[in-house]
Amino acid sequence: MRTFWTTTVAAGAAALAATAASAGEKLTVYTALEADQYPAYLESFKAAHPDIDLEIVRDSTGIVTAKLLAEKANPVADVVWGLAATSLMLLDAEDLLMPYAPAGLDAIKPNMRDSADTPSWVGMDVWSSAICFNTVEAAKKNVPAPASWQDLTKPAYKGHLVMPNPASSGTGYLMVSAWLQIMGEADGWAFMDALHQNIATYTHSGSKPCKQAAAGEFTVGLSFEYRANKSKKEGAPLDIILPSEGLGWDMEAVGIISATDAPEAAKTFADWAVSEEAMRLYAENFAIVAMPGVQKPLEFVPATIEDMLIDNDFAWAAENRERILSEWSKRYDGKSEPKS
Repeated sequence: MRTFWTTTVAAGAAALAATAASAGEKLTVYTALEADQYPAYLESFKAAHPDIDLEIVRDSTGIVTAKLLAEKANPVADVVWGLAATSLMLLDAEDLLMPYAPAGLDAIKPNMRDSADTPSWVGMDVWSSAICFNTVEAAKKNVPAPASWQDLTKPAYKGHLVMPNPASSGTGYLMVSAWLQIMGEADGWAFMDALHQNIATYTHSGSKPCKQAAAGEFTVGLSFEYRANKSKKEGAPLDIILPSEGLGWDMEAVGIISATDAPEAAKTFADWAVSEEAMRLYAENFAIVAMPGVQKPLEFVPATIEDMLIDNDFAWAAENRERILSEWSKRYDGKSEPKS
């Protein structure tokens, strides 16, 4: 089931001059941010802009991307916030995004924004693949701790693995894309063929495999570092493993839909979304953010994580997404959990 979160902030007497251009306007914001992340972010925006009403529509990356492409002829969203940069590249190729240079753009890392002089999207933070390994279940079932992606193809892991479906989950896609880039396409598909033999199920959420590992439903969950860190902080018996071959990753980013009926309010939102205040909020959840000097180590994520990110070819990942997902679905979709 799609999850719809709606936040309405009424314009008050204090909303007079400073934001008069966008006073009383409503924005529909599509997002793939985690449901337990963005409410805290929005408190910051509401405090600064109580005159802008927000309707937040939240789902997994693949579903949000497909929804935006399906609505191309009649767009519903005004802003896309916290969607994978590779998805925003697809939207940009379809002329769905408005070029806009948010206030403070010069403070953003050059490799975390659209390279155009006036960017169509700007990065917020990085999320990367990670393995959630339940040490209690592993001891019970005599499952060894993996050190590499290749380790997961060994017979000892058969039936103990769960990972996200890349057609539904941005986390799943960044893994698949990374494997193909690290190993080359022939060896990458051969690796996934072997991995598939050990997979119990493919989920439609990037967080779910880690949640399942944390709960002891499966021993090994292929997920991402935010969820791994949060689950361990909550007391789950997890080791967070960063495989030795390197980590797939993507950026959460913000962009404005070119057909928006509220361009000034949308620009106000984009300005806030890449502001230092917003970056400090993102840094509570992610080890790498788009503004230098703001990020800080996460409690249980190895400090080496940034050094382990692969040299990701985002253009290739975006251009080949449809082809890769078609091939993946043909080979492996039979083990996907039912869509709710």
